[in-house]
Amino acid sequence: MCGIAGVYHFKGRAELNGIIHSMTNAMLHRGPDAGGHFVEGPIALGHRRLSIIDLSPAGNQPYTSANGRYHMVFNGELYNFQDIRPRIQQHVFQSTGDTEVLMEAWSRWQLEALPLFKGMFAFAVWDSAEETLWLVRDRMGVKPLYYSLLDDRIVFASEINAVLASGTIRKKLNRNALAGFLSYQSVPGEDSILEGIREVKAGWYVKIKKGEFYTAPWWQLNKPLDMAPPLTKNEAIAKIRHLLQQAVEQRLVSDVPVGAFLSGGIDSSAVVALMAEVSTRAPETFTISFEEKAFDESAYAQLIAKKFNTNHHTIVQRPEYMLDNLLPALNAMDTPSGDGINSYIVSKAIRDAGITVALSGIGGDELFAGYPFFHQYLRLQQYRNWWQPAKPFRYLAAAFTGDGSTKKQRLKQLLKADTTGIASTYPIFRQILRPARSFQDPIRASLQAIENLPDFPYYSQVSIAEYMGYTQYTLLKDTDQMSMAVSLEVREPFFDHELVQYVLAVPDSIKKPIYPKQLLVEALGDLLPPEIVHRRKQGFVFPWEKWMKTELKSFCETALQRLAAQDFVDGKKLLQQWQQFLKGDPSIRWIEIWLFVILSHWINKHQLD
Repeated sequence: MCGIAGVYHFKGRAELNGIIHSMTNAMLHRGPDAGGHFVEGPIALGHRRLSIIDLSPAGNQPYTSANGRYHMVFNGELYNFQDIRPRIQQHVFQSTGDTEVLMEAWSRWQLEALPLFKGMFAFAVWDSAEETLWLVRDRMGVKPLYYSLLDDRIVFASEINAVLASGTIRKKLNRNALAGFLSYQSVPGEDSILEGIREVKAGWYVKIKKGEFYTAPWWQLNKPLDMAPPLTKNEAIAKIRHLLQQAVEQRLVSDVPVGAFLSGGIDSSAVVALMAEVSTRAPETFTISFEEKAFDESAYAQLIAKKFNTNHHTIVQRPEYMLDNLLPALNAMDTPSGDGINSYIVSKAIRDAGITVALSGIGGDELFAGYPFFHQYLRLQQYRNWWQPAKPFRYLAAAFTGDGSTKKQRLKQLLKADTTGIASTYPIFRQILRPARSFQDPIRASLQAIENLPDFPYYSQVSIAEYMGYTQYTLLKDTDQMSMAVSLEVREPFFDHELVQYVLAVPDSIKKPIYPKQLLVEALGDLLPPEIVHRRKQGFVFPWEKWMKTELKSFCETALQRLAAQDFVDGKKLLQQWQQFLKGDPSIRWIEIWLFVILSHWINKHQLD
């Protein structure tokens, strides 16, 4: 796990050495163990290394192919590289890591090498013979890769901060991305919060040759499955168990100790249970505990830790500890997010305990219908045949719904939706705030562009929407930026692409649960105790509502007053809602205020006007 950066100047030769060093210096936290640079003619590549596999200098980057033609910087892990290594003939390997395997595979097969690998990755390859730069991102978008295309160059890096460190980008707020942030609590789509900085799309590549820019997918989530879909529930259960076990086992490959997040919920408990099953070493597990009992899940985590004999660590979060870590967490945000601080706190606790790699259970809800709107979407389809004929009645009902709480606003939007299809309804289900101005919603556009989406089972349609939306732009992005801020690598078995594609092919008749995530639980057999399976669902949320009214009140108020002066905010209304929130008005949710606090701090940190 690392940080990569680069500059390709396609109009003459420029002084790139200082620029690339500034960019990698901005990402020291992503790779404290080693750094390297390659500068030649129009290209500069930079790398920061967090040593996980092959801890020797042989694993340092940038990496050059044996034939001297290709130069690479790579961020991520390839879990099956040892299986690919024997296929690379007539090459004497100089390392035991995955980077050399990827480099030599690319030098032989280029894009055709990509489907061979399982893992999370973002990498850049410079072809010195063709003077061509390739940027490639993994299937699910686990690892980030940003770029800025200018008239005379392209600048890219693992973080926005590193792109900015190149000194070539004018910092200007992207108003459409801002509206997206307020809607979804993170910035959706290819565009970033800053104009001119974009992301390589998940499963896509970018090719640049002498200023000519081309981008296309090398893998797509909605493509037909290589393996046959299940015929019976027992067949599905057996296959899912095999794929889950394989996904966990592959993610334990490491030359440093591996730990695990353990909340005590079904997903993290499943990962820990499978770790104990496939490993000869007792897992190191970590749980965040709160003095506020309504948020504390440590008793469930202790139950799992005891059952699987893990080396368990409970970290108690008190308000004073939160205050000490709030500013470091906010400053670690490469892009504003309403949910990222949770990931920072638990990642820091694990890293402070000496762990460099940790497995996480994120992604289980999105794959196994763990959220209420999976079932709400299924019920909504009962009305799909008369949705259009009933339009006048729906609009009349919407008119009487009112504009009070967020829940009422969401119902009003659903009643006015063009169709019951996922592209029309998912953005409404996931919406946090409804921005005052309309905006071009990239998530809605992405879903509308998938022609065969209606062919998938209804639950799978929601899962695909989650992968195109919240999962990619909030969940995975938060996990990467906050864990790497403290030099921790996080691996997510539920994002194994073979597992994901198989479960997407499972029909609703098999997947529909009687109790939460039933198909997942049944695939695990008797690994999980009933107390975990049938407990009340509780997301990993900090007691923000209480803290914002007490210990964090002054911090929030200062941030809100600062933001209220901006021209894109109705400052008077914002401060009025803040006072309503402090007085306990139930129609004002803490997250609706917290988004503006986060945004204010991010804008102030980057000194944006």
